[in-house]
Amino acid sequence: MTDDSATKVRVIAVTDERDVFALRRDARTIAEAAGADSQDRIRLATALSELGRDRLGSAGVTVRFALTARPAPALEVTVRWTDGAPPDPEALNSARRLIRELSSETLGRQGSIVLRQPVALAPEGFAAAADRLAELLTDNESADREDDLRSQTRDLIIALEEARAQSEELRLLNEELEQTNAGVLALYAEISLELEQTNSGVVALHAELEDKSRQLREASESKTRFWANVSHELRSPLNSVIGLSRLLAASAPEELGPQQREQVALISASGETLLALVDDLLDVAKAEAGQLTPQPAPVDLALLLAQIEAVVRPAAPNPAVELLFPRPEALPPLVTDETMLTRVLRNLIGNSLKFTESGHVRLSVRQAPDQAGMIEFVVEDTGIGIPPQEQAKVFEEFHQVRGAHQRGKAGTGLGLPYARSLVTLLGGTIELTSTVGAGTTVIAALPVVQAPEPVRLPLVAAADDDPAFAAVFRPMLETVAEQVVQLPGGRELVEFAVREQPSAVVVDLDMPGTDGYEVVRRLAADPRTAATPVVVVTGYPAARVDRARLAHVRAVLSKDTVDAAALGRALGPRRPGSSATSAGGRGGSP
Repeated sequence: MTDDSATKVRVIAVTDERDVFALRRDARTIAEAAGADSQDRIRLATALSELGRDRLGSAGVTVRFALTARPAPALEVTVRWTDGAPPDPEALNSARRLIRELSSETLGRQGSIVLRQPVALAPEGFAAAADRLAELLTDNESADREDDLRSQTRDLIIALEEARAQSEELRLLNEELEQTNAGVLALYAEISLELEQTNSGVVALHAELEDKSRQLREASESKTRFWANVSHELRSPLNSVIGLSRLLAASAPEELGPQQREQVALISASGETLLALVDDLLDVAKAEAGQLTPQPAPVDLALLLAQIEAVVRPAAPNPAVELLFPRPEALPPLVTDETMLTRVLRNLIGNSLKFTESGHVRLSVRQAPDQAGMIEFVVEDTGIGIPPQEQAKVFEEFHQVRGAHQRGKAGTGLGLPYARSLVTLLGGTIELTSTVGAGTTVIAALPVVQAPEPVRLPLVAAADDDPAFAAVFRPMLETVAEQVVQLPGGRELVEFAVREQPSAVVVDLDMPGTDGYEVVRRLAADPRTAATPVVVVTGYPAARVDRARLAHVRAVLSKDTVDAAALGRALGPRRPGSSATSAGGRGGSP
């Protein structure tokens, strides 16, 4: 026996109950000699005992033991029969629970079952081990049934002791699990209580924040209304004061002495300063109330900057400060609200001139270096600069930097906040950098909007009961339409729109019979005209326009400020996210 992969050890025939006992004994003995531990020996012996009893009554039953080296050292036991019924599934399942490596094969009335039990035996010692086992089995062939019963009983006692130990271990583990579960439940209850308390606090805090937010909104709205009302109320007496002071200053020399003329000049200057403050307050109030609506149009930057320079340069407080503007040929094209841009640049330049005692104030215009589609207006000065701790506050309303910034400098603290509001409305951003003693740089970045293509609509229908305005308005309509049809009233306009399907409809609000509101309602309700663009042109003040009833119109324009450009923008292709134009023109909103 020199094969190192499989060595025959013993073949046992099983014909009766005594052979089953012998099989159990031999299996335990062989497994022990092969190096299997006590548990594996008992499992193998018990499994073969089950299978041997199941095969009683079958013919040619043999059990073969062999030591194998590959794929790993193992004791391989093969149960064969030449004639008999298939193995009982319960017996196979019992054996498989004891020996995991078990396979069964049947072919007709014959078949085999192979059990493989790994053993701690070196492959090179298989031959000597097989001879030794053969001698051992020969000496044990005379063992009787009582020895087998005693051995089996001993094995059962060992198995029971092991089962009892495992049961005790399971009991202890179960107690530990119960204790752990109790702790987990207690912790869960504690965490749930804390979460419930925290949630209650969050809900209460949220309610408090909502209330505070509402109070802040109401306070802000009240402040805005106060500014607007006070500004309007102050304008009339201030204009009177300024006008009267100018009349006094223009009096004949013999009517006023030098001292009186100086006093009148001071009154006029103070009135001008106060009027500028009122204008600033009104502009900021409009911006906060959302009453400023941008009206983008192509801007001639060269002309705009020339106009700003013409206004700012004579009013510069210090002739020693050089005011620098960019060359006209270097200016890029731009589409934006010209009035808002003018106000932004005048505020920024005026602010720099106010706090620059020597050096220069420079305005430059450039494409944004790191933002595609943006144009930057840079106002840079060599003034006194702003301390780092104050730079984040200069855009707050009424905030003024302490120290040299206030001495002898008239101001309201509204210039930069107003400029930022306008830049934001134009879709841009504003940034400030400054160094004390070296100067300040403010960069206002605005989007470069493509100029809309001129619109020529095939047919526009209009209705206005005022013949004089209709006559003045017709040339404006003809700039945007190939054909213009003017109708005397709202009823005629609705009938014409349903019948002729015009490209757009322009209607006045205040008309006898069917007024503009009713025209808008009827056009929107009829599927044949629901998609027809509608523009309202009215003489009503912005506050009197009921915008809730005009939700479907393209724009609401004022008769006082409407022009061909505004009409073309209202009737032209709609940009994504665009809203109806305000009734108050550039500065109003209903």
